[in-house]
Amino acid sequence: MIAIPSGFSPEEYLSLEHDNTVRHEYRRGLVYAMAGGSDDHSRLAINFLTAINFHLRDGECQFFSGDVKVNYADAFFYYPDAFVTCDPRDRSDRYVKRYPKLIAEVLSPSTGKFDRTDKFEDYRLLESLEEYVLIAQDEMRVECRRRVKDGAGERWETVVYGAGDIVMLQSIELEVAIAELYRGVSFGR
Repeated sequence: MIAIPSGFSPEEYLSLEHDNTVRHEYRRGLVYAMAGGSDDHSRLAINFLTAINFHLRDGECQFFSGDVKVNYADAFFYYPDAFVTCDPRDRSDRYVKRYPKLIAEVLSPSTGKFDRTDKFEDYRLLESLEEYVLIAQDEMRVECRRRVKDGAGERWETVVYGAGDIVMLQSIELEVAIAELYRGVSFGR
């Protein structure tokens, strides 16, 4: 990810983004152009969103692809590959959502490290977020990071799913075979 060399306010970023055909993400004053994705990246995102679509149907929750931003205060505006929000407050803005309960990112060679570290640290600021899902492109591997609240406080637990497993998305009570998520994926061949 390469930052555009200038500091931007959130308002300047939103103005730039509204009038631009190229999508950008915003993090603490820096604006990053979004890289193009591979066919496997697209297929994984579509398969994931399809499973969510069939599961949620016409319920109160809404799901979105990488065309709608997730925001926290003035800290960041990101375009997750997929996310779900069930909060009615998210119905007031068609372009930005602030209360997701599930966010998923398909890992790319250029963004994988950022998605696992800094982006996860940012997403953890969202009090509504219950689950963060990382989907690998180069192997059949789905990592679910879940917020756990108990008498000892709050922590994040990680469950990793591989070939033959059923992926459980606890935040939306969805079980899906990992083979379905990876249907049609070539693993870069």
